[in-house]
Amino acid sequence: MKKVDNDLEELIGFMGPFGRYQMFQFVLLALASVNAGVHMLSLVTVAAVPEHRCFVPEVDELLNGSVRAVAWNDSRVADLRPTRPDNSKDSCHLLDEVNGSAWTPCERWVFDDTYYVSSRAIEWEMVCDKRWMEALAKSVYMSGLLVGAVLLGNQADRFGRKPVFMAAAVLQLVVGTLVAFVPDFWSFLVLRFLYGVGTVGTLSSSFVLIMEMVGPTYRTGFGMAFQSSFSVGIVLVALWGYLIPDRQLLQAVYGLHSLLLLPQWWLVDESARWLWSQGRTRDAVRVVSRASRMNYGDKYKSDIANFLRKDSATADATGDVAEEAAPVPQVSIRDLFKTPNMCRRMFNVSLNWFANSLVYYGLSLNTGQLAGNPFLNLFVAGVVDVPSYILTGILMNLWGRRSLISTLMILGGLACITAAFLSSGDDPVAGTAATAIVMIGKFFIAGSFAIIYNYSTELFPTAVRNTALGASSMCARISGALCPFISLLDSLNKSLPSTIFGCVAITSGLLSLFLPETLGRPLPQTMEEGEHFGDGDTAFSSCLGRRRPASRAASERGRRSDSPTHQSLRQGQDSHEMS
Repeated sequence: MKKVDNDLEELIGFMGPFGRYQMFQFVLLALASVNAGVHMLSLVTVAAVPEHRCFVPEVDELLNGSVRAVAWNDSRVADLRPTRPDNSKDSCHLLDEVNGSAWTPCERWVFDDTYYVSSRAIEWEMVCDKRWMEALAKSVYMSGLLVGAVLLGNQADRFGRKPVFMAAAVLQLVVGTLVAFVPDFWSFLVLRFLYGVGTVGTLSSSFVLIMEMVGPTYRTGFGMAFQSSFSVGIVLVALWGYLIPDRQLLQAVYGLHSLLLLPQWWLVDESARWLWSQGRTRDAVRVVSRASRMNYGDKYKSDIANFLRKDSATADATGDVAEEAAPVPQVSIRDLFKTPNMCRRMFNVSLNWFANSLVYYGLSLNTGQLAGNPFLNLFVAGVVDVPSYILTGILMNLWGRRSLISTLMILGGLACITAAFLSSGDDPVAGTAATAIVMIGKFFIAGSFAIIYNYSTELFPTAVRNTALGASSMCARISGALCPFISLLDSLNKSLPSTIFGCVAITSGLLSLFLPETLGRPLPQTMEEGEHFGDGDTAFSSCLGRRRPASRAASERGRRSDSPTHQSLRQGQDSHEMS
């Protein structure tokens, strides 16, 4: 089996670590990340909850929409609105006109139309005792991401990254458009669930395809660029939301973004690493040959032909590689928990996903509650990710993954806690300061979220890499599904949700110090390599100078990659790539 791994590294070497082929494939696959940003944050505008108050008949029945601002600020309305302990005006009750100290629940609401004239929240009055509807709509989508991560992650390891990507893209397109036109809440929830399944199918499959086609030195840069594409999607949500006031047309526009993914059926190649792991050697060679021609012309055409002849001759003579004949053992999520090191690593990585998602989406989905223009806040929330990814990408190759993700999560958690107490009152200055600190916290969490994508693919072997990514990101979807309901705790105390987000982030940041470092190490290929990858390597053992090699087999593959054949293909890579 070791020979097969060495042959795979030799074959992959012919396509090179980076070139026009990888860039072309990346641009096509990064569109999935743009789409994910659009779809995941679409509810921020489509179901936006504007500032609202109780309907006051003697005021609102006499005034039409053209003078809504007068009605909103009418002194008679202000006198009837109760004042909460934090000196803010209550939006769910009116003072009883007979007994001025008694609070009466609202029967109807008036919504501020300064920023939103149409949304699902306005249509279904998802406020006050109906806030659960907004939380459930967000949670159901995240639940779709969860189920899709489990089901489609395993299917991508069994049937290929590309077929799963395309099936999910079609689902995303159809459901993302139809959900704009459903008239009732429960049908809306069903489509939102399927919407989430489609989104995670394209996102995880495209990311793994990218990570498996680039050299180790370039994985960080491509991973950061992929995450930046997600931020482009967030920015598009803000821009389209600002330009299109009608929520039905707005959601249809969001859904139609998935049309950009359909040409990938003809333009994107299956992963050569996955094809090889399935015993489909000739298909893997065809993909590598296409990549090599695009990157180097015919320079390695004869080498690839010789490789294929040599491999076929060896297989015929020894039976060591029964190409496209011997059954390939199928893997499942259970394989990630069968051995102790892999099991511990899986739990730690899953907690990282849980914490990052909880904080990232907790901040992103609630930008509408921050002080200021909601479209501008969402726009900044997307833009702030980009410098975070750039800085993180640079520091990942200097500091490594482990220490950086720990630092960013702890800082992000502290920012959440700080913002929580600043925004607990109704002071506009404190509210503006809280908005600024939230954006700083999102800067830190965006960086750590980007790292965990790369980190997860590097910590697990090829045989279960997509399954591991799907299973660990499943925990992100669990926290994403919980996040809207945690946000409802602000009815008890405004600072409570952000405090919870911050504490979870700090805890996970500390535990990530026990994960092994992956900087410059070859990807583990087999389950055995995956189990022994980073044995005894923690932040504390590294400080004491006791870090061990990733694994004997992986190190041997790393030494193999230093041969003259591969050195000519890897001139642009740093020396730290070699074990």
